Amino acid sequence: MYTTIEKVYHDPVAHGRALKYDLHMHSSVSDGALTPGALVERVAEAGIDVMALTDHDTTDGVEAAIAAGDEWGVYVIPGAEISVSWRGGLLHILALGVDIHDRTLQQGLALLRARREARAIAMGERLAAAGIDGCLEGAQSYSDGPSIGRSHFAADLVARGFAKDKAAAFKKLLRPGKPGYVPCTWASLEEVVTWIKSAGGRSVIAHPARYRLTASKMSRLCEEFKALGGDGIEVVSGTHSAHDNAMAAGVANRFELMASQGSDFHDPLQTWLGFGRLPALPKELTPVWHDWDPISSDDAYRADRLGSTG
Repeated sequence: MYTTIEKVYHDPVAHGRALKYDLHMHSSVSDGALTPGALVERVAEAGIDVMALTDHDTTDGVEAAIAAGDEWGVYVIPGAEISVSWRGGLLHILALGVDIHDRTLQQGLALLRARREARAIAMGERLAAAGIDGCLEGAQSYSDGPSIGRSHFAADLVARGFAKDKAAAFKKLLRPGKPGYVPCTWASLEEVVTWIKSAGGRSVIAHPARYRLTASKMSRLCEEFKALGGDGIEVVSGTHSAHDNAMAAGVANRFELMASQGSDFHDPLQTWLGFGRLPALPKELTPVWHDWDPISSDDAYRADRLGSTG
């Protein structure tokens, strides 16, 4: 099984064009709507060459995604989106190109999943106390994996008529101060960067504009992240506006962080720009994939067939 950046790229074909990357995607193993295999099929149909499966706090779908990538001609990067508590708020760090069998990484992810499970139980209890029974079981039915989050509760609440859509479920019941909200302490930034390094991967700050940090707090985050050995920042995101992308590009340039891009795809019904249509990274930035072998630094396919290394 392919578990590193170098091994996952087998049998590329030369077409004389730049590769299309999407390094932030979710499957039904966490809070996505599609199974890993169905997601890869959709990725292939969209003309995406290289994707990363980045389910929340788990790599359980990676092997299935890589197997589907073999079938559909998509190069799948093993990854995860890892939950971080930082200065009283929640951040997400993408782990890209990790060895999914690394013990340190898997122990860390298991710890976070245990915290997710405890939070989910408490959320079910709080919602029951508010008069809405069966939410935990309902939420569990929306995940094919071990990672249960608020979006699964929102899906259940919508399906049972307690909210008109997921946004309303969050606003009415699942946000801080609402009946179903339960706070959780995730991993520290230092812990997560260490786990990713142990697994031979690269760490990337996901969708930075979504945290609504002040300029000074963003600077502190990047300074700390860089000092810990963090690698990059998601400059182009499907959840960003053009202004957000420009802000993130400036941050990447200022702190000499590599640049990544990803749609943050969860569901075919999403309306935001992204899936297969992400704008190009600014040319002055160094892409996080710039030295991934056998992909050349100018993102062109190699003319020779490298053959399977797995």
